[in-house]
Amino acid sequence: MEMNMSFSHDMDDEYEKLIRRMNPPRVVIDNESCKNATVIRVDSANKHGILLEVVQILTDLNLIITKAYISSDGNWFMDVFNVTDQDGNKITDEGILDYITKSLGPESCFISSMRSVGVKQSMDHTAIELTGTDRPGLLSEVSAVLRHLKCNVVGAEVWTHNTRAAAVMQVTDEETGTAITDPERLSRIKTLLSNVLKGSNKSGLAKTAVSHSATHTERRLHQMMFADRDYERTADDALDDRQRPNVDVVNWYDKDYSVVTIKCKDRPKLLFDTVCTLTDMDYIVFHAKIDTEGSDSYQEFYIRHVDGSPVKSDAERQRVTQCLEAAIKRRVSEGLKLELCTTDRVGLLSDVTRIFRENSLTVIRAEVATKSGKAVNTFYVRDASGYPVQPKTIDSIRQVIGQTILKVKGSPEDLKSNPQESPTRFLFGGLFKSRSFVNFSLVRSYS
Repeated sequence: MEMNMSFSHDMDDEYEKLIRRMNPPRVVIDNESCKNATVIRVDSANKHGILLEVVQILTDLNLIITKAYISSDGNWFMDVFNVTDQDGNKITDEGILDYITKSLGPESCFISSMRSVGVKQSMDHTAIELTGTDRPGLLSEVSAVLRHLKCNVVGAEVWTHNTRAAAVMQVTDEETGTAITDPERLSRIKTLLSNVLKGSNKSGLAKTAVSHSATHTERRLHQMMFADRDYERTADDALDDRQRPNVDVVNWYDKDYSVVTIKCKDRPKLLFDTVCTLTDMDYIVFHAKIDTEGSDSYQEFYIRHVDGSPVKSDAERQRVTQCLEAAIKRRVSEGLKLELCTTDRVGLLSDVTRIFRENSLTVIRAEVATKSGKAVNTFYVRDASGYPVQPKTIDSIRQVIGQTILKVKGSPEDLKSNPQESPTRFLFGGLFKSRSFVNFSLVRSYS
């Protein structure tokens, strides 16, 4: 059976390669026709998932997609994207333009099946995937355990949403700086981290996975939270109705499409998040229109399920709506943005999150990276009580960490959060001030 499936995939791959040779993709980059953006046109043979591949490449370059027109009805895929850099300027960097042309054009090396979209093989680190119920101090505990196990966190991305937490962490061996491959050590890491995720609730839902092949981190986080059903609304979630994205799903019976419209606040990577979710739910986008007006975004998708049918029931319609709402809300950048840049060392993440926690700050989202021996981390924080972050709190933290090491992006006075209890802000745990989590007694308690 497995041999037959492998043979079928190989045949599919060869067929797609033949189609690409007969109809090579064409990319046109135009900096003249639009006053405010660079226009990128992509024409290619159509296949399931190609829209996500294109959007992922543009998003990974940190480009802002301000408008898009998508048509892939039939055997041909035709897209037009208006893009800018983070500052709203046209793309003029020849290196970036050349990369776009090579990545999307005839020289591109798209891996042919959706089994591999976003996969990047890497043997220089071990990827650890964590999902579980959010609670105060969870990431600090995870970091303390990894530190005790002589694992250095060289990269991580952490999301929380709707009482759930998910993280993809890249770790290396403290002594060798390479991936951890010893089966017994990996088993111990998984066991201890699983115990941490469960906490005192030994029957709680938690999952730990270890891999040497790291998928596209952001796509993987969407998949993990989707599998963890974070899209299911809770009683507390009703409090956020005014901030909920406007998602509508209706059927266009004459054309046998379901039409999905999304109206919400615009932000970077929004299109990637929605297209990623539709793709992972096995829907095909045949046509789409994307537009931004000031700070607002409008997205319209004409979709069918991979089985060729539009949305069939109210239950399916509700599920699509809730999953898209969750995809949009998972990384809304609320709170004060803090950027940390310093020489990387083992235990840095654990120490930094402890300092935040001791100053009653909770982190909504985090991105951790290591570049040329430097730790480059971004945290979105707010006061644990829900009040705006006080300037004196930030000053105190910067005195401990270092004025030049921790930079504030934005002003604490700009935060307008109302005091309220939120079930989604506990991953870094700003509610307790004990240092006990850094003691190895905590690690032993999970053994």
